[in-house]
Amino acid sequence: MAAERVTVELDVLRRLRTICLSLPETTERLSHGEPAWFVQGKKTFVTYANHHHDDRLAFWCAAPPGAQEFLVASDAERYFRPPYVGGRGWIGVYLDVPRDWDEIGDLVAGAFRTVAPKALLSRLDDTG
Repeated sequence: MAAERVTVELDVLRRLRTICLSLPETTERLSHGEPAWFVQGKKTFVTYANHHHDDRLAFWCAAPPGAQEFLVASDAERYFRPPYVGGRGWIGVYLDVPRDWDEIGDLVAGAFRTVAPKALLSRLDDTG
C-alpha cells in the first residue's frame, strides 16, 4: 500500500514538473521543503504540496482575480483555498482525486501568465 502511494506521488510530481518546465524561462527549486517552479528564477507560480499541512496531495498555483472563488465554489472536492497564499487568490488543486491533466496544464499556464512579465508572455504567445 505505501509503495503504491509513493509510486503514484512520484508519477504525479513527474507529470506536474513536465508541465511547469515546458514553459519558457521556468526553473525548479525547493521552497519550504517542497518542489516549486519559478518564472525567470524569481516569481513562484506553482508549488507542489505533498501532504503539506494536511494529509492530501495537491499543488498550489497563482491565479487571475476571481478564479479561486469560481473554482472552489464549482468543485470543492478538487479545488481549495491554500494556506498562506490563498489570501492572494492562489488556487489549491487536489492531486489525490481523478485528475484531468489537460485542465491541470491550463491551470499551470494560467498561473504562469499571472506572474510572468509581459515580454515573456509575448514570447509564449508567439510560440503557441
